[in-house]
Amino acid sequence: MDVTGLSVQEWQDGVTLKIKVQPRAGRNVVQGILGDALKVALTAAPVDGEANREVVDFIAQVFKVKTAQVKIQSGEKSRNKTVKIVGITRETCLMELAGMPKK
Repeated sequence: MDVTGLSVQEWQDGVTLKIKVQPRAGRNVVQGILGDALKVALTAAPVDGEANREVVDFIAQVFKVKTAQVKIQSGEKSRNKTVKIVGITRETCLMELAGMPKK
C-alpha cells in the first residue's frame, strides 16, 4: 500500500495517526489512505461505542500489538479519529502499512 501523505506523529512512547472510519462494512479492512488519514472499514455499527471498540481491536491486529497499547485520543463520536499506538515507531507503523496489499 502506498502510504504517501499519511500523517503519523512519533512520540517518545509510540505514534499517533489519523483514521477515517466507515462503519457497517461487510468486513474489517484497511481500505487505503484518504488525505492524511488511514481509511478503515469496520463491520460494527456506530452505536454504544461498538465501532470504537472495534477500531481499537482492529488497529491492534493490524500493527501486531495488544489492545491495551491502542487508545482513541480524539474523535470518539466522529468517523474521524486520532489513535495512539504505544510501543511502536513511526518507521514500524509505515512499514506495516506499506506491506499490506492494496484494497
